[in-house]
Amino acid sequence: MMTRELTGKHVLSITIGAFSVIIGVNIFMAYNAVHSFPGLEVSNSYVASQEFDRLRTAQVALGWRVEPRYADGQLSFRILGMDGLPAQIAHFSALIGRTTMAREDVTPVFRRVNGAYVTDLDLAPGAWLVHLEAVATDGTPFRQRIDLFVRG
Repeated sequence: MMTRELTGKHVLSITIGAFSVIIGVNIFMAYNAVHSFPGLEVSNSYVASQEFDRLRTAQVALGWRVEPRYADGQLSFRILGMDGLPAQIAHFSALIGRTTMAREDVTPVFRRVNGAYVTDLDLAPGAWLVHLEAVATDGTPFRQRIDLFVRG
């Protein structure tokens, strides 16, 4: 059996190869992170921060509770008031998308069925993020972020 001597050139080649793989993977991951997440939640964070406490207090005073449900290609949201009955809502919408990519975002049209807001929507298995927005009949805005997991 013939053995080869490990020389400095071999060690240098192994080291350069290993670091090339590590740096290549880091560049690939950084590129995907920057290009798959928009990173923008609000256009002016200072103005948003000034309104946050006032809006939050008004929203908490509504006492609404959201019950999301997804089954058989149908997504529904039941919003209940403090009395346990469906809340009185003037406007309802929801943005549904993946937690890390904006390209799959969709704002479906909902219909009211038996006190719930329902839409037909095929969601692939995995994690989904819902930005729910509703307005009470008195004009109070209600916003909630809902993490939804669809089993596959």
